[in-house]
Amino acid sequence: MTPAFAGSGWATDTSVDQKIQQIENGLTPPVLVAGESPTPVKLADRMAALKVPGVSIAVIHAGEIEWARGFGVTRIGGPPVTPRTLFQAASISKPVTALAVLHLVQAGTLNLDSDVNLYLKGWKIPASGFSAQHPVTLRELLTHTAGMTVHGFPGYASDEKLPTLVQVLDGQPPANSPPIRVDTVPGTIWRYSGGGYVVAQRILEDVSGQPFSVLMQRTVLSPIGMSDSTYEQPLPRARANEVALPYRDDGTPVKGGPHVYPEQAPAGLWTTPTDLARYAIEVQRSLAGKSNRVLSAAMVREMLTPGMNQQGLGPGIGGSASQPLFQHSGANEGYRCDLVAYDGGDGVVIMTNSDSGGQLMDDLRRTIAHIYGWPDFQPPVRHLASIEPSRLDLLTGSYQLAPQFVLTITRQGSQLLSQATGQGQIALFPQSEREFFTRDFDSSTTFEVDSQGHATSLVLHQNGRDVPGQRLDAATAKQIADALASTNKRFHDQTAAPGSEAALRRMLDGITAGNPDYSKLSPGLAALTREQLPALHKLLTGLGPMTALSFTEVGAGGADIYRVTYAQGTAEWRITLSADGTVEGALFHIGE
Repeated sequence: MTPAFAGSGWATDTSVDQKIQQIENGLTPPVLVAGESPTPVKLADRMAALKVPGVSIAVIHAGEIEWARGFGVTRIGGPPVTPRTLFQAASISKPVTALAVLHLVQAGTLNLDSDVNLYLKGWKIPASGFSAQHPVTLRELLTHTAGMTVHGFPGYASDEKLPTLVQVLDGQPPANSPPIRVDTVPGTIWRYSGGGYVVAQRILEDVSGQPFSVLMQRTVLSPIGMSDSTYEQPLPRARANEVALPYRDDGTPVKGGPHVYPEQAPAGLWTTPTDLARYAIEVQRSLAGKSNRVLSAAMVREMLTPGMNQQGLGPGIGGSASQPLFQHSGANEGYRCDLVAYDGGDGVVIMTNSDSGGQLMDDLRRTIAHIYGWPDFQPPVRHLASIEPSRLDLLTGSYQLAPQFVLTITRQGSQLLSQATGQGQIALFPQSEREFFTRDFDSSTTFEVDSQGHATSLVLHQNGRDVPGQRLDAATAKQIADALASTNKRFHDQTAAPGSEAALRRMLDGITAGNPDYSKLSPGLAALTREQLPALHKLLTGLGPMTALSFTEVGAGGADIYRVTYAQGTAEWRITLSADGTVEGALFHIGE
């Protein structure tokens, strides 16, 4: 078919235009209720609610790009997003990088199961008791089973000094991430590691004698036809007007614009959904024996064979035995993106320029799956039952699902409400007297009852998992209910928890000084702070002295939100306290 222009994208025929209009005018809700017509939610309204300035989409159908279109703007007050607007692919850089690794394996230059130190020149993976038992291999680097540290990378502001790749590998200044090391016997566990892909980047440069971005252009991007894409970091100034600028989840721009990622292999690809769709189609065609521009059918089959945690050599593997798919998502500062492609020829790539783009991507993927009739990502269809309010009282109480996670069920009029530890209240709707569902996301709860109809336990069905919870005794349940009532009252009145400001100041002062008081943090938060202390210390000291700290609001889950002003910028901190004043959780992001 001959492509015809349709707004700021292209489509092939009227039926495709109708599909696009359906996406624009009525996003599919997370849950459908039989007999009810869902309330239409326009894409533009959802973007405005989530503060996502722009999104770009490419849909693959029957092995071809059926349509590609941009929605929203590249920056607030700026030009519209088009199919050729550049976004950071973030971690989707990894499966594209994997094609280059496997191309060299196919050529006999590399071996997936050899000790990677054989290929590394100059810098080597430091010897340890873990790697002595089993050396690191390329197969393990690509599948996140090499026992290597460093989950991901924050990148560098446009005015920051960039580290060399060796400085990143060793965690030496000006690198803002810890050293990339082996701390578990390779091949024994799955643990996501962007650090492992930095090692792969170094290997590719060492064996090819070329800069990574040049190698990727020559072996992968150009052969596939990804003509708008590049791994160059930073992006050449001449291409600045092609970029969708990044935004925080509160709608403020990322200070200084896009971050720079010298960690090119795991996070450095600049691309478009159309170009990533070309990557997916090349994999699909190669698997079917219809193309070998980068990899043979045999090598693609090996790439898409799931290992530990359903991980392939680059992409994750999902779907079913009859309709398998490969996928990867990505999150850089101010960017969120997602790629899903069925082996048989369908798929979608979604890219956004906001930290809150993940929620929008869920909406779009679900809607597209519904329109195209995919076997995955579809919303469940629930049936609404009518229950006497008095029957609901038999289910109320607190249920312990984990040592620090309790689900409290209450009744408000004819409505049953569920509230998990550290979260807001969620309405539950009956499918029967024992089964209830939520409307805002795919989750359901089944109650087990005694001969009198009183609930004794429950099972929470969510994210593909069934989590049981035992009902707590009345005294314990009352303590939890009182604590939740206090949290809900604080949310209603918008008052900070006693001691939260002092706890936040103490924690920030400790991180800035390089010696936080871990006894004042929960065990989980203390462990995370120890691991990330070098990066946190560098980040906070880089902002300069604190000049102001003010409470702004209580979040729906009970977290106290503070705005902290520094000499060189601002940050938003969300802090939750346990009953004894220990900091249970802390989240932050840097904004203007």
